[in-house]
Amino acid sequence: MTHPTPLNVPVDLVPRVVKLLSTRTLHQFAEEARADGESLRDLIERYDIDYAWHVLGSQRLLEATLGELASLLQREPTEQQRAEVAAVFHAVAIGQANDQLMSFDNDLAQQLAEMMVEALGSAQSEHAPSEAA
Repeated sequence: MTHPTPLNVPVDLVPRVVKLLSTRTLHQFAEEARADGESLRDLIERYDIDYAWHVLGSQRLLEATLGELASLLQREPTEQQRAEVAAVFHAVAIGQANDQLMSFDNDLAQQLAEMMVEALGSAQSEHAPSEAA
C-alpha cells in the first residue's frame, strides 16, 4: 500500500517511519496468546493493542512525539513542526491495512522526533552560508 508524502515533510520520512512499524494481524496475536496460555483479551490489555491506523492517528501518540521533539529541541515545537508530525502519522495511518494491529507501547514517538531533528539539522546546513577558504 502506498503512503502519500505530505507537503513540507522530507520525502523519505514517511517510508522511514513505515519501516519502524511493528504490526501484526489479530490471528498472529491470537497465536501468541495461545502459546503464552493467556486469553486474547489479556494479551491485548497487557500490550495496549489497537488497530494500527488508530494508534498512528491518536492524540496520545501525537502528544508523546511532540513531547520528545520538545525535549530534543529544548523548546516547544513550532506550529509547522506540530503540523508535520501530525501529517506524517496521518500519511502512515492511511496506508495501514484494516486488519493490522499494533501496540501503543512503542518507540515511534522518540524515533520520529529524532528523525525530524536530524532532517531539521540537514535542512539548516544546506541553507547555511558556506565559509570562504
